[in-house]
Amino acid sequence: MPKMKTKSGAKKRFRVRPGGTVKRGQAFKRHILTKKSTKNKRQLRGMVGVHDGDMGSIAKMSVIH
Repeated sequence: MPKMKTKSGAKKRFRVRPGGTVKRGQAFKRHILTKKSTKNKRQLRGMVGVHDGDMGSIAKMSVIH
């Protein structure tokens, strides 16, 4: 039986923390930044955790083993 491949898009977007939770980057920070306020752009920095409701679909992408 062959190994299940990891979705390459998910591999680039998510990182699994040692405790088993998954972190992701913030959306809406890539382009069209001129109309967004400085406060909004500042709050979009950094990584955030993935919500519990989305963990099932992320597990299907085989990011979590």
